[in-house]
Amino acid sequence: MRIVIRIGGSIIGWPPEASLIREYAEVLMTLKSLGHQFVVIVGGGSLARNFIQLAREVGLNDKGQDEVAISVSRLFAQILAIKLGGFKAKQIPTSVDDAAQIFKAQGVAFMGGLKPEMTTDAVAAMVASRIRADLIVKATDQDGLYTKDPRKYPDAEKIDELSFEDLSAFLEEEKHRVGIHQILDPKAVQLLKKVKIETIVVNGFQPPNLVLAVKGKKVGTKIH
Repeated sequence: MRIVIRIGGSIIGWPPEASLIREYAEVLMTLKSLGHQFVVIVGGGSLARNFIQLAREVGLNDKGQDEVAISVSRLFAQILAIKLGGFKAKQIPTSVDDAAQIFKAQGVAFMGGLKPEMTTDAVAAMVASRIRADLIVKATDQDGLYTKDPRKYPDAEKIDELSFEDLSAFLEEEKHRVGIHQILDPKAVQLLKKVKIETIVVNGFQPPNLVLAVKGKKVGTKIH
């Protein structure tokens, strides 16, 4: 199976937990041993937002702030890449073409962001379309999608399954902004509606959820 795995920056956090990153490396090795091929896209999380704030205070415009956040996401991707592939894997793709070439040659690729005004969610959707992925798994800081933000509303209900057409109704924001933070960003939703690659949103603080999602077990929220 060809899989795009999106590890949200909220999972990496700051300071990042080395034990959680090691566990992700182990889970990814398990998926590889099972014969799966994958591209892993890692977000920058709170560290990226801290650097965005710094860049803003220094006087960088939105494009400059986005570039800084992209650099942070690539650092996290590089750590995982070297952990799984050794020092030779230190080069992180900077375009969808690069990612597709590495994936074709090795069956595995790691990357962060690509360019300003494009979140790593959108990158995941673009890469999934390019490599003709069978599945996208998004590891985030919630158990899946909810009817509304469960951190704000105690009566929020988890959604087990929904269609791409209904997905937009559950977004808080409808357009990109620097440092946007929600389960799936608006541009990614637009792309997913077009490519219609099955997507599963899972709790990323439990890395084995990736394996469960790939095996078709009931976990998180399925979007199809």
